[in-house]
Amino acid sequence: MTHRPAGIPAPDLADLDLARELQHLHRTRHDAFIAGSEDAFETHTARMLELEREYLRRFPQAASPDPLRTRAGSRRAAGVAG
Repeated sequence: MTHRPAGIPAPDLADLDLARELQHLHRTRHDAFIAGSEDAFETHTARMLELEREYLRRFPQAASPDPLRTRAGSRRAAGVAG
């Protein structure tokens, strides 16, 4: 099998390019899982993780969970102790 480059290293991408590449990988995830070869899925996974880690490094606040999506936050909103 011919080696194909995995793309520009995530730290070298501009912010907008990083976000665009990450959105593309998230859109294509299901197809890679269902219809891709094992190698294609592994490559997709590795690239997705690389981009996600870089995005979290640059924008840690963007990936904070919505308080209502956590048990503690939901309980507080409902007025339930605990």
